[in-house]
Amino acid sequence: MFKQRTLGDFDPNGCVPIECEDRTMRPIQDASTRLADAVILDIGETVLDRTREYAAWARFFGVPAHTFSAVFGAMIARGSKVAQVIESFALGTPYAELLEARRAAGLDVGIEEADLYSDVREALAELEASGIVVGIAGNQPALTSDRLRALDLGAAFIASSTDWGVAKPSAEFFVRAAGEAGARPERTVYVGDQIGNDVLAPQAAGLATVRIRRGPWGFIEHDADAESGCLAVVDSLLELPAVLTA
Repeated sequence: MFKQRTLGDFDPNGCVPIECEDRTMRPIQDASTRLADAVILDIGETVLDRTREYAAWARFFGVPAHTFSAVFGAMIARGSKVAQVIESFALGTPYAELLEARRAAGLDVGIEEADLYSDVREALAELEASGIVVGIAGNQPALTSDRLRALDLGAAFIASSTDWGVAKPSAEFFVRAAGEAGARPERTVYVGDQIGNDVLAPQAAGLATVRIRRGPWGFIEHDADAESGCLAVVDSLLELPAVLTA
């Protein structure tokens, strides 16, 4: 882990890196200070494990799961988005059309309790018990946020980029997320796995960040400079209460 930081280590327009030490989680320096009023969790690979979703795409295209995974990893390592990966298997067909075709083929896997990372409910409960407002928001179709709301996670709100008509990495997305939580951007922490969308973009919008290392991006993307601007880099959402509260 990176050295534990307070919001005072960062300027209002983002995170100004301070010297990076070892990766051991450390107690917050001021035990009487809560570092944030709100936490916004990304959706894909932060709240949702997308294993079943990607397996469904492999079945839809009639390719082995390992082939789909290899193409997926190679393309996102070059900076491609999920929609671009999907479209690469059916050149000339837009992602939205492919999504509808997959549903028509009976391969809509939905979102179930088993699709949540195992730490989600416990982490949300602990953060909320500490007085921190927790929201969930990411770049997803509206159906994804609808299905997440049906799981009754106890979050203050759950929203997608489609719901709001604005997507990451736009600063408007993060300012909207902070506003939905009733917090100022500088008192809001965004948690996600991707360097660009979940670390650099929210920092540029005035939010603090925590990077979680899981999912494809968590293992493929490495940027020590970007990570040094985070409050912490974690492997589980259960680490958040110790990072953000006394």
